[in-house]
Amino acid sequence: MLRSHAVIVYPCVNVPHRQPISAEWAERVVSRSDSKTRSGGIRLRGADEQLIKARSSERHCSSSVHPNRRSRTEPNRTMSKKEAKPGEEKAEPESSWKHLIYNPNTGEFVGRTASSWGLILLFYLVFYGFLAGMFTLTMWAMLQTLDENVPKYSDRVPSPGLVIRPKSMEIVYNRSDSSQYQEFVQHLDTLLQQYNDTEQVKNELCLAGQYYEQDGSEQKKVCQFRRSSLGLCSGLQDSSFGYREGRPCVIVKMNRIIGLKPAGDPFINCTVKGENLLIQYFPQEGRIDRMYFPYYGKKAHEGYVQPLVALKLLLRKEDYSKDLTVECRVEGSNLKNNDDRDKFLGRVTFRVVVTE
Repeated sequence: MLRSHAVIVYPCVNVPHRQPISAEWAERVVSRSDSKTRSGGIRLRGADEQLIKARSSERHCSSSVHPNRRSRTEPNRTMSKKEAKPGEEKAEPESSWKHLIYNPNTGEFVGRTASSWGLILLFYLVFYGFLAGMFTLTMWAMLQTLDENVPKYSDRVPSPGLVIRPKSMEIVYNRSDSSQYQEFVQHLDTLLQQYNDTEQVKNELCLAGQYYEQDGSEQKKVCQFRRSSLGLCSGLQDSSFGYREGRPCVIVKMNRIIGLKPAGDPFINCTVKGENLLIQYFPQEGRIDRMYFPYYGKKAHEGYVQPLVALKLLLRKEDYSKDLTVECRVEGSNLKNNDDRDKFLGRVTFRVVVTE
């Protein structure tokens, strides 16, 4: 008959053993005892029973106690790992930022080694040096086609414009107040400084009525135009140029155009709109002599002075306080003076108002 044995379950208490029990040997003993019990074999010895009880208690403890221990300890480990990550994340960007500028392991500066930087600098040095050489060569070749004295391309019109001095289109003043016309006098005196007889002595006495052509010579000569030829408007006899007496002087000149040779005998003619006003011209009849043409340019024709025409407005007492519009034109030649698109082409218009 089979004998029944009571199984005592020990609590999960760590029982000290003199020798450690291997898991393989304990399994072998338990399996052998189970087979003998079922077949009604011999009762196990005391040592075997103790081993079986210890093994069963270990199984019980492993299934009850150990999972709880894992559940309590594992989250702590996970939390410790999670807590450690922020520190690592802070350290990594700082390290990568430093290595981006200079990496001591590879010797790279901003992602490139010294040899790589050297090759790049050499390439750009050769490249931009080639471009600079091409630009210099192109500019030199173009400059060889230019004339220093005459522009290759010019958008100027073939006919000159007229300008006046003083530098104002409205000559308005009270002849009793010198401060009102002093600026006009100063403009005229400044213009005529280069026309002083002492300055014009060094220039050439040219033949009147003929063009003074100098195509064969490098340095062009200048014909004399003396300040004294302007008579009452020269400022030599009257330093106020007639502004004090109420009969002001106005100087008219043509703009310079290289190579201009006007046909005929050009002269300046001025009229006052709506009034019959007498005008006195210097030189006589307001003529511009052809000996001052052609003009060869600022560099070749150094010291060149333009011919001037001075006109003296002979105002009468009844002309004071009137708003007078004076128009001057260049006439007697092929120069244009009636272009509606350009009111300064060959002509000029200004206002004069003199009060007492």
